[in-house]
Amino acid sequence: MQQSPVIILGIESSCDDTSASIIKDGKILANIIANQDVHEAYGGVVPELASRAHQQNIIPVVDKAIKHAGISKSDINAIAFTNGPGLMGSLLVGSSFSKAFALAMKIPLIEINHMQGHILAHFIDEENSAKPTFPFLCLTVSGGHTQIVKVTDYFTMEVLGETIDDAAGEAFDKVAKMLSLPYPGGPVLDKNAQLGNSNKYKFTHPKVPGLNYSFSGLKTSVLYFLKRELKLNPDFIKENLNDICASVQKTIVDILLIELKKAIKQTGINQIAIAGGVSANSELRKRLASFGAAYQVFIPKMEYCTDNAAMIAISGYYKFLQQDFTEQGIAPNARMKI
Repeated sequence: MQQSPVIILGIESSCDDTSASIIKDGKILANIIANQDVHEAYGGVVPELASRAHQQNIIPVVDKAIKHAGISKSDINAIAFTNGPGLMGSLLVGSSFSKAFALAMKIPLIEINHMQGHILAHFIDEENSAKPTFPFLCLTVSGGHTQIVKVTDYFTMEVLGETIDDAAGEAFDKVAKMLSLPYPGGPVLDKNAQLGNSNKYKFTHPKVPGLNYSFSGLKTSVLYFLKRELKLNPDFIKENLNDICASVQKTIVDILLIELKKAIKQTGINQIAIAGGVSANSELRKRLASFGAAYQVFIPKMEYCTDNAAMIAISGYYKFLQQDFTEQGIAPNARMKI
């Protein structure tokens, strides 16, 4: 007797991207993302504007995902949604829609931790895409989080180290703002860095206990460096933009990899993965790819690096297999931990 396929609708709305994805037995049928251009004028995400945009986008995005996947609503076995961490207003839109959809369709509801979703994106079933085996280490780096996570099962994860202040992605974006680069600044800084000399300027590395990170001091040192140089030459940034970007990017990646290598040595685990928005950074991907034959390195496809519902759908798929469902009374948790 042939087993019926498992079809999951995934919803991601933790920040400023509204996304819906359909997954069938681990394979992505649709992954639709609606970006929010409204934040460009402010140089960063405005939470109230983000939640309003989610309200406008979520139904059209879900409708488009279902049509693109070639299924009907009645084919969906369960709905998985991001329940945290993230912006509370944004999370409320996604969770409210998901609960209403599950109630109307009489299907199970599955809550997903956003950061676990980033890690489990590595298990999306695609051709020519290798998956890590347990245990492995995952460096999760985004605008809000920087963590080294030991992953021993799909939902058994231990944070070995994390930032004690700012995240790596925030450091990229804030430095980009100092350089008057357009929002979102991180990818633009990366693009300029590829044309610059990464050894031109030196910035200090923070001293933090354990496997933890700190990026607030780096942002401050870059700020004072720019102020000092601009006093001497008002055109300093314009004349040296690529070299500044390359030097800052190299420093941030150096800091990330120093602690990751410590974690590898302490755990003896040689399978390494990256996840989160900053895993799209060209320098980080290049440096990890050159780790050598002693390590297995897993780098996600670009479309699964930034916030997307495919990672929520695949997480929901594995929770569905475990019959791990949640109740209608579940509330979003903006500070949810792994």
